[in-house]
Amino acid sequence: MYLKRLSLSNFRSLTRLDADLPKRAVVLVGQNAQGKTSVLEAIYFLAAFTSFQTHADRQIVNFHEAKNPLAVTRLVADYQRGKGKHRLEARLILEPSGATGQRLRKEILLDGVKRRPNDAVGHFNAVLFAPQMSQIIEGAPEERRRYLNLALAQAVPAYARTLSEYSQALTQRNALLKALGENGGSANQLDVWDEALVKFGAQIILWRIQAAQEIERFAARIHHELTRGAEILRLAYEPAYDPLPAPNGQLGLKLDAALDRSALDLKDIQEGFLAKLKTLRGEEIARGVTTIGPHRDDLRFIINKADASDYGSRGQIRTTLLALKLAEVEWMKERVGEYPVLLLDEVMAELDASRRADLLRYIGGDMQVLFTATDAALFEQGIIPDVEIWDVQSGVVSPRR
Repeated sequence: MYLKRLSLSNFRSLTRLDADLPKRAVVLVGQNAQGKTSVLEAIYFLAAFTSFQTHADRQIVNFHEAKNPLAVTRLVADYQRGKGKHRLEARLILEPSGATGQRLRKEILLDGVKRRPNDAVGHFNAVLFAPQMSQIIEGAPEERRRYLNLALAQAVPAYARTLSEYSQALTQRNALLKALGENGGSANQLDVWDEALVKFGAQIILWRIQAAQEIERFAARIHHELTRGAEILRLAYEPAYDPLPAPNGQLGLKLDAALDRSALDLKDIQEGFLAKLKTLRGEEIARGVTTIGPHRDDLRFIINKADASDYGSRGQIRTTLLALKLAEVEWMKERVGEYPVLLLDEVMAELDASRRADLLRYIGGDMQVLFTATDAALFEQGIIPDVEIWDVQSGVVSPRR
């Protein structure tokens, strides 16, 4: 994957940007709040069609442009995937709605043809490392689900569409559960939504099982190298509906107990999920909410049999995140067939000298990498061969001559 040209208009503080990118490493240098991270955010948006900074797309429209009755933010990437050349364009359009309001409309064009975001995601691939992503490890379960969703959407073509279908079925089922709890009625009305939830949810569970095991294979090796063999990292996927029966009638397993779900197939998960939903009907009607399914899954990071979110030091969290993102790069390469664009936001300042050296050992070859930094000196000591420095000031990006 090679991003050849990036064009932006009215994206955050970047009023206008047109840049041809080299295949070698690029370092965006500037003080804080100048627009460095916004460049990485824009590139990642073209891969995932969502921001890693915010859940509200409206916030990435340039503040001054958003004051107009009609505001347009435009992102265009010209890139090479395999031997093919492609253009991907995303438009965020704020347009009048009602008497005084505005609504946001998102348009995606792949090679000039309009596509739904769920159908275009994954055609351009990028992996991002940013300091605030430590929330993946130490934050709430929804942060880890979001990580899995964003990674899988890029690597599995049907994942985003299946997740959307699941979310719609979940919304309808929850509405019916609430109505049954408040007004009564036949519980058999849930049958159609149970079947839809199981159809899409079981597929999501299976894909997450596979992804967690595949990413763990890379992450465990990388983490072992980063810690000089002192720590063992394991990823523990915890589905809210666990299709793996508890051994010997146990109600649960210790967190550090490794489970192998690789032998499960889609039919097994569907049948078990449907049966579990039926046994929980009375409880869920009383609560008015669906209590099991991928929307309540979690992913835990276990270091030497201890949960990193509870017991990990700041250094362990940082090292685990680095291992996870480098593993994501390798996993995506294995899944897609070529390296994604790697985006590293202020990563060198976050790492000590030995960790910087470890990181750089994984970067090279056919991988296109973009860094951000406040201090160019971190890159002017020959640690990355043939690096290009770009200055960023007040939303203006200028290659250093």
